[in-house]
Formats: sequence, structure tokens, C-alpha cells
Amino acid sequence: MRHLLTNAGPIAHMSSKGPISGHILDESSFVHEPGMAILVEDHVIVKIDETESMESEFTDILVTNLEGKAVIPGLVDAHTHLLWAGDRSREISWKQKGMSYKQIAEKGGGIAATVLPTRSASDSDLSHLGIERMREALRNGTTHLEAKSGYGLDTETELRMLSIAEGLSAIERLPSLDLTWLGAHAAAPGSSLDDYFEDIMSNQLPAILEQGIARSADVFCEPGWFSIEQSEDLLKASRDGGLDLRIHIDEFADGGGGDLAAELSVQTADHAHHTNLESRHSMDKAGVNTGFLPGTPYSMGEDYPPFKQCQENNFVWSIASDFNPNCRTLSLPFISSILVQRNEISPITTLAACTVNSANTTPHPSGLKHGMIEVGAVANLNIVDGPWWEAWCLQPGHSPFAATMLEGELIYH
Repeated sequence: MRHLLTNAGPIAHMSSKGPISGHILDESSFVHEPGMAILVEDHVIVKIDETESMESEFTDILVTNLEGKAVIPGLVDAHTHLLWAGDRSREISWKQKGMSYKQIAEKGGGIAATVLPTRSASDSDLSHLGIERMREALRNGTTHLEAKSGYGLDTETELRMLSIAEGLSAIERLPSLDLTWLGAHAAAPGSSLDDYFEDIMSNQLPAILEQGIARSADVFCEPGWFSIEQSEDLLKASRDGGLDLRIHIDEFADGGGGDLAAELSVQTADHAHHTNLESRHSMDKAGVNTGFLPGTPYSMGEDYPPFKQCQENNFVWSIASDFNPNCRTLSLPFISSILVQRNEISPITTLAACTVNSANTTPHPSGLKHGMIEVGAVANLNIVDGPWWEAWCLQPGHSPFAATMLEGELIYH
């Protein structure tokens, strides 16, 4: 089936041969002037041209007149903890009393407080939670997201979470998923970190590889959690088993995770809040994306990562929601407003960070390009509810989109 979108406002297409580094100085290179049309066939963009010529060339097909509304690519959320059960709202009062993340974990909060409800939740309960969260992400313009396990912390539940997520990825009219195993998220309840790590290496990782669902492996490499040595052993074994690599680093302190990320040339090193500049240079030379998660410091009342440092040094970086029990947002427009309205990052640079750059670390299951509007890419795009594409990141309280095209199907919000 063919579908022609006509009379678009400005189209921030973000078309690029690869990830975009640093700060975009000339936004005109990434924005079509108003009046263009987009032809979609099945789930792929097949032509972009002026509306008048497209209307005369293609007749007797489905036509949607965008009436001057701006268009941006489908957003790509490259770091989420999609599946978990339970509620940790009480931890905010502990935080306000001055307790650190580590102290909250020692008091019975933190990751372990989510693990037990997740283990006891049924498959149908977790599936229902996942569907509702994916619908919320789609309402806010996300057409593809990375989803981690990590709240099971035993072999049975980690396998179950990945299996449930695989089932969700097959449901129509929901964002597509890129699945990551994060068994090394924290020590399992009732176990020391060293004992749990031994279990991961001996039992959990082989089972994950045999299951064959996860595309990537991840590890929470942080002082007080998994050490540099443990993280290196796990990631190397995962790569030997055929998994791509991601890593959480330097969220609370510079623990040396940046150097490990560079040494292993992981796809993306996320959080990276306190990574030193020399390590950032090493990461960039090794082709490692820096995945900033500004929703986390927002939720925890902390300072933001050094976005401008990455701009000034022409590094490749992305942003994502980090949806989790302590950062409960799946709105990339809200996350982006933090950069634009609180950190003076331009709307076009911010858009690159959650479209083309994040897509580079989370491939679409079709194998086609996404995170951009160009011929041959997946037909994932957002129709802004207004004539200016910049509005997508300036309305943090609600969705800025009139509709989202998901793999060729127009879904009205």
C-alpha cells in the first residue's frame, strides 16, 4: 500500500551517513523547506519531493494533507529499563534526607527493592506493564526503543524478562525493540556481589547465549557495584558469545569505566556523567558513543552531565530516557527539553542525539535505516502539532505530536 503525505511544513530529516558529532552549526543542512511531500510504500520511504510534482505523479493512492505541520523522524530511545514491577516512590523522602544512592540501597531500597516484586509478577502482569509503557512512549513520539532486563538478577527471571520482551516486540502498533541482557545490574538479594558475579559467569551468561534473544550485553560498572575487572571479564565473554556490548559507567564518580569502554570499543557508554576528558577522547577515538541520560540527574536533583564539553570536542553523543523505577518518564520530548531549556543545547543538536545518533547504537529489526527521514529508511516519523519543528522539544508537559507514522501506519494521538 502506498501513502502520500503532502504539504508538510519544515521537515527536520536528520539524514546522515552516520552519527553526527559535536554541535550542528548549520541546521539548514538537516531541514527541508515547507511544501514537500513524502511517499511511503508499505513500511519504507520511497520518495521525497515537492508536493505539486508528487500529486501530479501519484494519483489514486491514499493522501494525507499535513496542512503545513512540521515533521521530524521517529524518536529512538536508546536506554530503557522497560520491564519491572513494584513501586519505590518512598525513596524520594530518603533522598531528601541526604541519603546517597548507595545508602538507600543498603537500607533496602534501590535495585533490590524492585527485584522481588518483579520476580513474583506473572508473565501476563509484566506483559501488560510493558504494553502500557510502550504505548506511552509511542504517544510521545518514540518509534523504537532499547529494552534491558536487569530486575530479575537470577537466571530464571532474566530469561523470562527477555522472553516477555521478545513477545512484546511482535505486537503491531507498538514501537520496535532492541533487547539487552543486564544481568550484571547489582548483587542479587541475599547474595554478595562476588558470589553473584560467579553465578552470572558460570550459569546466567551461558543460558542467555543459549536462549539467543538478547542482541547486546550490558553491565553496571561503578565503584560499589561491578568492578572494572569484573566488567571486563563479563563483556569479553559476552562478545565471545556473539553479543554486542553496552556499558553503564561513571554515574556517581569517575571509576575508570571510560577507559574500559574505549579498550573494548563498546557500542555505547551510558551515564558517563563523571568521566574525565582524557577518557572521553579515548572513547571517541575508539568509536564509542556517549549515551547521556539527563532524566536521571533530573529525578535525583543533581547537576547535569557536560553536554557542552562533548559539543566543543566534537564527540559523538546521544540522549535517552533511562526509564526505570526512579526515573519514570518515557517522554523523549521532555528529556530533550532539559537540554534545550536548561542546558542551552540547540534543538537541532538535541534532535540528532535522540534520532540518528541513538539509532546508530540500536539498529532497527528490519535492518533498514531509522532515526532519519530519507529514501530507503523505515517510515517512522512524527507530525508536530504546529508549523515549527522546534516545538517537539518545547512542550515538556504533554506530547507535542498530532500523529506518529510507525512503519508506514499513521497513528493519530
